[in-house]
Amino acid sequence: MSNDEPKNPLEELQQHIQELLHNAPLRPNIAPTSHFKAESAKGHKHEQEANEQKQQETLKRIREFNLKPKEIRDYLNRFVIQQQEAKKVLSVAICDHYNHIRQCIDNKELTNKEYAKPNILILGPTGVGKTYLMRNIAQLIGVPFVKADATKFSETGYVGNDVEDLVRDLVRAAHGNIELAQYGIVYIDEIDKIARSASKNGGPDVSGRGVQINLLKLMEETEVSLFSPTDIMAQMRSMMEMPRDGKPKKKTINTRHILFIVSGAFDELAETIEKRMEKASIGFAHDPRTRDENSYKYLKFAETKDFIKYGFEPEFVGRLPVRVACEALAKGDLARILTSSEGSILRQYHNDFQGYGIDFNITPEAIQEVAKRAHGELTGARGLVTVLEKTFRDFKFELPSTAIKTFDVSAETISNPDAQLAQLLKDNKHLQEEVLAKDLERFVESFKNEHDITLAFTQEAVKMLIKEAQQEDKTIRALCELKFKDYQHGLQIVARNQGKLSFEIDLAAVNNPDETLSQWIVESFKHDDTTSEENTAG
Repeated sequence: MSNDEPKNPLEELQQHIQELLHNAPLRPNIAPTSHFKAESAKGHKHEQEANEQKQQETLKRIREFNLKPKEIRDYLNRFVIQQQEAKKVLSVAICDHYNHIRQCIDNKELTNKEYAKPNILILGPTGVGKTYLMRNIAQLIGVPFVKADATKFSETGYVGNDVEDLVRDLVRAAHGNIELAQYGIVYIDEIDKIARSASKNGGPDVSGRGVQINLLKLMEETEVSLFSPTDIMAQMRSMMEMPRDGKPKKKTINTRHILFIVSGAFDELAETIEKRMEKASIGFAHDPRTRDENSYKYLKFAETKDFIKYGFEPEFVGRLPVRVACEALAKGDLARILTSSEGSILRQYHNDFQGYGIDFNITPEAIQEVAKRAHGELTGARGLVTVLEKTFRDFKFELPSTAIKTFDVSAETISNPDAQLAQLLKDNKHLQEEVLAKDLERFVESFKNEHDITLAFTQEAVKMLIKEAQQEDKTIRALCELKFKDYQHGLQIVARNQGKLSFEIDLAAVNNPDETLSQWIVESFKHDDTTSEENTAG
């Protein structure tokens, strides 16, 4: 390059940073300025050592991988209900993949030989456990796991580096351990959204096709830089981490052993296959407007040509040799998820109420009612969360502020939660006064701790405050803070003038708190004047 040619701005910046680093001292020798800094550094070091130990244990498990397909299947049965065919297919693919990795580690020559990586395509309706299956597999093996929606890349357009961020996320999930990250699992959901042959406007889906092309390289084998070219800060860090000789030390991760799993609902594909098969058998095409969950059963008959027609690139389909269709969940399956799965959402609700000291119990009839209503949501297991949250939302709001310690959920509770909550509160109303009285005691204690002043409420005052709190649907604390918002300042004046640190709050003070406080302040100044006159006369 001649001296007259313009220089690349990035190269100039890089050269400038290197000059600064070369001329700067390596590191100032400054001791920690505080015990906190030393302890913080010690804690960070301990956490780092723990992560490194965990990473080494995981790498050891990968190098010595010896799981059998049935062992993986049995593990998945603990968490995912139904989907036996998917569990079988995934178990075999996972074992094949990590057995190959173990063999490559033992024999480096195998690494350079042709290998058909068992990347996986999972089809099926939403909420049947596709993501849950892969999360639990990754947890069992211990490898890093990242999940993303394909729509994220489709919406941003054709930007190749976006898909590479998935691999960089693996490195972050592995706490920077590149060796561990290269054995991780990348899961991409809603892949059917980028496989459309045409957009809503009728034109080709260019961004979707671009994402597919970029995923091709990742799913086979390529080197991905740890620093995104579109991330300026990452590029700055990359340049600052260069050796003193100014020669860049390229940091990359190879995707050869990264397993890619993609999934999608493929609604329209299921309908297309259903039409084809029913038309061939009885000469009648099913109206797509009457589609129900049974349509998804046709996904298991999907062929490569169906995916290509749907909008996938042939090369992309070819990188997904393992394909399996998940089944739609029936009402009985949803009930079993609540009762048999170790990841049951009911455990969460039990813990939520237990956090307030409330025992949560649900009858078998109630579980069946939840399953029935969730099935009507047409969102698979996600429908369970929808139904339970809608049912228990008001219970979570009301019960923690009551004396109720047991919450028994019946089928009627699920069917008519508002009426059941109202009845439950009515039946336990006689206990509510005691709860509010204890809340008042806590307010008094808090006031004394904050202001060193004691408030003594008379019985009539307590009863009136409880009555007002119930009528206005407020907590005792909120009611008292509003009524006596000026008391901490006013009573401090009284205390200074009279030396008084305890005050009786009677019914009059509750009904007219500001007037009572004003009287006390005025009287305290009179007392102060009288005391001064007596001292002068003496």
